[in-house]
Amino acid sequence: MPVARTRSGLPTGTVTFLFTDIEDSTGLLRELGDGYLPLIADHRRLVRMAAEGAGGHEVDARGDEFFLAFANAEDAVRAAVEIQRYHAEHEWPSREPVRVRIAIHTGQPTMEEDDYVGIDVHYVARLCSAGHGGQVLLSESTTDVLQQVPVKSLGEHELRGLEGTDRIFQLVHPDADDDFPPLRLEGTAADPQAEPAGGRTQKSARRLRVVIADDAVLLREGMARLLGEAGFDIVGQSGNADDLLLKVRSYAPDVAVVDIRMPPTQTDEGLRAAREIRATHPEVGVLVLSQHVEPEYATELLADNAEGVGYLLKDRVSDLEEFAAAVRRVGEGGSALDPALVTQLVGRRRKRSPLDDLTPRELEVLELMAEGRSNQAIGERLFITPRAVEKHTTSIFRKLGLAPDLADHRRVLAVLAFLQS
Repeated sequence: MPVARTRSGLPTGTVTFLFTDIEDSTGLLRELGDGYLPLIADHRRLVRMAAEGAGGHEVDARGDEFFLAFANAEDAVRAAVEIQRYHAEHEWPSREPVRVRIAIHTGQPTMEEDDYVGIDVHYVARLCSAGHGGQVLLSESTTDVLQQVPVKSLGEHELRGLEGTDRIFQLVHPDADDDFPPLRLEGTAADPQAEPAGGRTQKSARRLRVVIADDAVLLREGMARLLGEAGFDIVGQSGNADDLLLKVRSYAPDVAVVDIRMPPTQTDEGLRAAREIRATHPEVGVLVLSQHVEPEYATELLADNAEGVGYLLKDRVSDLEEFAAAVRRVGEGGSALDPALVTQLVGRRRKRSPLDDLTPRELEVLELMAEGRSNQAIGERLFITPRAVEKHTTSIFRKLGLAPDLADHRRVLAVLAFLQS
């Protein structure tokens, strides 16, 4: 029976997705600098060559990630094997070879504007993030339709952000590595039938250096403990703004977590210290904490630039995963705005602004951009593909008059337009 296809040529009905990304791509970028772009060009060429040879369709490609679709699972597995082989045989400029992690999942996704939408898209992306370089992971729905393809069970697991557990499998190939660390997962369910996944040491991401400033000792110590357990290095704690500025000068942290109201007046000392850090130490991200939503303070902090800035309510600290993600986004140059603040800013919009030209979906995307969400995170929240998110952001930039030659700054300027509307 022929596979149905959309006008864009993408298969419909039962489709097998293949998702890839490079392990430790940030480390490669730091090592190679300008030499990273040729490396990515070679990586893309090899993935596309393997996909084309196996009859795959490129749905999306962002940075080092690829999202491919296949009419059947066997072709997807064939492409995965070739991708790994091409990368293993290629001579790379980096100290270590480029290692690609791959996930394969079979489902029946829906289409929106010639693009895939639904939980299957997010499942394969989450499955890929659980793997390691050189590893090919398969969902149970894929192994159910495969014939004579050797796999081994890695047990029942819960993928982050998805409900329930699923059995995850690893592709076994005689010419490929078969010894990997445990899956990168939270909430793993034990399965006595699972085979051991190997015992090599997992390469961890760089630990961000954090300074915490809050005059409430218990809260300050609590945040330090939570962030320490989440993989951050706490290099300093302060109870007032002057000591905070001293520790920032002395310890050069990646991010400062600052209470807006600090001694002696308990008004805006923390905010003023945060603005001074941004002015004198632009390489340091600043995440301010507030007991209540204060839009004026937020817009003042974000007046010139939204890079490396965050504003969260203190209630968010109790959600460790969300809090740690916000600290990491800010420390890596992104932004993180509390959803409650974003909601208030939407309600305060003037009767007429450039945002009125945005569609409801585009406004949803822009609101999530203002919270500091990446394109992938926005897609997961709205259940659309990264490609669809990219289409919406391009349309947002065009409607807000943000020219392409502004490059990555368009995202920041769009957020500022949103805040100032």
